[in-house]
Amino acid sequence: MADKFEIRICGFGGQGVILAGFILGQAAAIFKGQDAVFIQDYGPEARGGACRADVVISDQRVLYPYITNPSLLIVMSQVAYDKFSSQSDNDTLLIVDEDLVEVGAARWKRVLSIPATRMAEELGRVAVANIVMLGFVTAVTRVVSVEEMKQSVQASVPKGTEELNMRAFESGYAYGLEKLQFRPEQE
Repeated sequence: MADKFEIRICGFGGQGVILAGFILGQAAAIFKGQDAVFIQDYGPEARGGACRADVVISDQRVLYPYITNPSLLIVMSQVAYDKFSSQSDNDTLLIVDEDLVEVGAARWKRVLSIPATRMAEELGRVAVANIVMLGFVTAVTRVVSVEEMKQSVQASVPKGTEELNMRAFESGYAYGLEKLQFRPEQE
């Protein structure tokens, strides 16, 4: 059976959720060579309303682009958690921005958290919280490699922000390694 990952990234408009989904899908499809499908959805309110980016990654052709039950749910706002968490079962790995999302009922078997927005603020720009989150996700899931994700970030962020975005990525990645107590030689 093929490895298939269904990933939902959700938050509110303006957090870079759609860009994060694009970067993840591009890392898998262009830089890793897997099949990937990316779908975005945001409400008519755009900024401030719940939005999501769904990415399906497989080592075989993706025949159905919609997520039925995410393997990974990345949540960057409470509104998004309230809206999308019920569409996942308790085997889904839940990753949240710990300062913005309060996880409800203890139904989750696997929950990881990172203060992505706070870390982005410490870097000087809250807008890179999505990239901090991608660094963390790369460290804790290994869906794509560090180099594949870095290449995708570099290819996707606005010109002139590459250095800041790479610092954001490295910050999230280091936090993920620390959280899981990985040693560099295990990579």
